[in-house]
Amino acid sequence: MRFVQTIRNIFKIEDLRARLIYTLAIVALYRLGKYVTLPGIDPSQLGALKAQTSQGLMGLLDMFSGGAFSQASVFALGIMPYISASIVVQLLGIVFPYFQKLQKEGESGRRKMNQYTRYLTVAILILQAPTYLVNLTSQLPASAFVLENGFFFKLSSTIILTAGTMFVMWLGERITDKGIGNGISLIIMIGIVARLPQNFIFEAGTRMNGAGGPIGLIVEIVILFVIILGTILLVQGTRRVPVQYARRIVGNKQYGGVRQYIPLKVNAAGVMPIIFAQAIMMLPIIIAGYSNSSSGFVVAFSNMYGFWYNLVTAILIILFTYFYTAITINPVQMAEDMKKNGGFIPGIKPGRKTVEFFDTIMSRITLPGSIFLALIAILPAIAVKFSVTPQFAQFFGGTSLLILVGVVLDTLQQIESHLLMRHYDGLMKSGRVKGRSGAVTSI
Repeated sequence: MRFVQTIRNIFKIEDLRARLIYTLAIVALYRLGKYVTLPGIDPSQLGALKAQTSQGLMGLLDMFSGGAFSQASVFALGIMPYISASIVVQLLGIVFPYFQKLQKEGESGRRKMNQYTRYLTVAILILQAPTYLVNLTSQLPASAFVLENGFFFKLSSTIILTAGTMFVMWLGERITDKGIGNGISLIIMIGIVARLPQNFIFEAGTRMNGAGGPIGLIVEIVILFVIILGTILLVQGTRRVPVQYARRIVGNKQYGGVRQYIPLKVNAAGVMPIIFAQAIMMLPIIIAGYSNSSSGFVVAFSNMYGFWYNLVTAILIILFTYFYTAITINPVQMAEDMKKNGGFIPGIKPGRKTVEFFDTIMSRITLPGSIFLALIAILPAIAVKFSVTPQFAQFFGGTSLLILVGVVLDTLQQIESHLLMRHYDGLMKSGRVKGRSGAVTSI
C-alpha cells in the first residue's frame, strides 16, 4: 500500500508529473530512432552484422547504443563519442592551465567547456563514422546496399551518423534540463535495460533445456541479486570516514574520544576507471577488425572473456582508480579549506602534516575500492566460465551494471527530493535514497 500511495503522491505534484512524462516521451523518441536504418541500406540483410555484435566487444558497443549499432541505425554510434570527448576534456583540465581556469569560472566556464566537448565530439564522429561504414562494407553483402556504395553514400552516411549522435546528445540535455535525472546517463541506461528482457529469456531457455535446469536458473538469479546489492554499496560509497578510523588506518593509536568525520570515500573514482580501461582494451579489436591482423597478441586481447584480457583490464582499473582519485581529491586543498574554516584533526598539526595524513588515508582506503571495482568489471568473464550465456553475463558486472545501478539511484534520489520538498513521504520507509553524487561520477 505504501508503494501505491507513493506513486499517487508522485502524480499529485504537477511539476514532477510533467517532468516524468517529458522524460518518458524523450526516451520513446530515442528508442524509435533505433529502427531508422541508414538511407541506402536494406534492413532485411543485416544478419551478418547482428551476428557480429551478438557477443564480445562488438556486443558491448551494441549494448551501449541500445541495439542501434547492429541495426545500422542513424543512432548507430550512440552517445559513446560524447562520453569519450567528455573524458578527454576532463583530462585537459588537469594538464592545461587554460582549462583549469575555465573550471573555476563557474557557469560561464562550464558553458565554454561544454562547447569544446561538442566540438571534440564532432571531430571524433568524423573519424569514427567512416570506420563504422568500413565495417558495414566488410560484414554486409553487396546486395544490402540499395544505393551504390561509393563516395556519395559514404559522405552522406557520415553526415547522418554524426547528426544522429549529436541529436541523441541534445535529447540527453533536454532530459537533464526539463526531465528527471541525468539525461546522458539515462539514455545509456535505457539502451542497457532494453536488451535485458530478450537476454534473460534466452538465458532461461538455455537453462530449461538442460544446462542447469530450473535450479540453475534460480541460483543464477540469486547470485545476480547479491552482485547488484554489492554494487549498490559500492556506488553509494563511504560518504564520511570517522577520524578515529582514519587514524587507525595510518597507524596512529592515540585518537581522541570525540567522534568527528572527514569527507573521504572508499570509491571516489566511480565508474570512470572502468571506462578508461575498456577504452584502451578496445584498441586490439580495432586493429584486428580493420588491419586483418591475426597475431596471437591481437587474438588474445580481442577475447573479452579470456584470461589475459581480464587480467590486464583489472590491473588497468586499479591503476586508473588511484590516478582518478588523485586528480579528483586534492589533499592540499582539503587541508587549506579545513584551516580556513578553523578546523583541525586532533593530534595532527595543520599544514603539511594534515596533507600527509589525508594522502596516506586515501592511499590505504582506495586499494579495497579499486580491487572491488576491478572484480565487478571482470565478473562477466567469470560468469561465462560458469556457463552463463555471454549476452546475459554482461548484466553480472562491468560498466553496464554500475551505470544501471548508479542511474537508477540517482533518478530515485531526484524523485524523492521533489516529494520531500512538498512534505510527502520519501521512497524509503527509513532513511533517504543515496544517489551517486557521493560515489559515481555523473556521465
